[in-house]
Amino acid sequence: MTRLEKEYKDKVVPELLKEYGYSSSMEIPKLTKISLNIGLGEASQNSKLIEPAAKELTAIAGQKAVVTLAKKSIAQFKLREGMPVGCRVTLRGDAMWDFYDKLVSFALPRVRDFRGIPDRGFDGRGNFTMGIKEHTIFPELDIDRVELVKGMNVTVCTSAKTDKEGKSLLDLLGMPFKK
Repeated sequence: MTRLEKEYKDKVVPELLKEYGYSSSMEIPKLTKISLNIGLGEASQNSKLIEPAAKELTAIAGQKAVVTLAKKSIAQFKLREGMPVGCRVTLRGDAMWDFYDKLVSFALPRVRDFRGIPDRGFDGRGNFTMGIKEHTIFPELDIDRVELVKGMNVTVCTSAKTDKEGKSLLDLLGMPFKK
C-alpha cells in the first residue's frame, strides 16, 4: 500500500463520509485510473520525434508508453491513416497512486510562477483533466538530454458521480486548486 493510498483510507474516506453522508462505503469516491497523453502533431513531418517522447513518457509514468496512430487521413495536415501522432499511458493500482503523489508533491510545485490549478477541467462526471505545458517538471527527466520540450495532458478518473464530489476528493488528496 502506498503512502497516499494509506492517507486516502485513514483521512479522506472519513472526511468524505462525514461531508456527503453516504449510506454505503462503496459509494465513497476513489481514484480509478490516471491517463497521460502527449500529442505530437509535428510527428507527421518528423517521425523521429515519437521515440524520444515515448521514452520520456515511460520514464515519467514508470510504465511503457503506447504510440498512438492517426485514425483518419487529413490532407490539410499532411497526415495519413496509421501515422504516429503521439503516445499515452494509463495507470492503475499502485502505479496510479505513486504517480499522483509524485505529481502533487514534486512536479506541480516545480512549475514556474505556480499559483494553483484552475478547477475548470471537470467533465461533469467527477473526472479531472489538466494540461502541463512543460513535461520537464518531472524529476525523472534529465533536462539536458531533452531535445524538445513537450506538453502533456493528465486525466484523473474518479468514481465520483458529480464534479463537486470529484473536486472534494482531489482537494483532500492534495491537488492544489486555485482558491
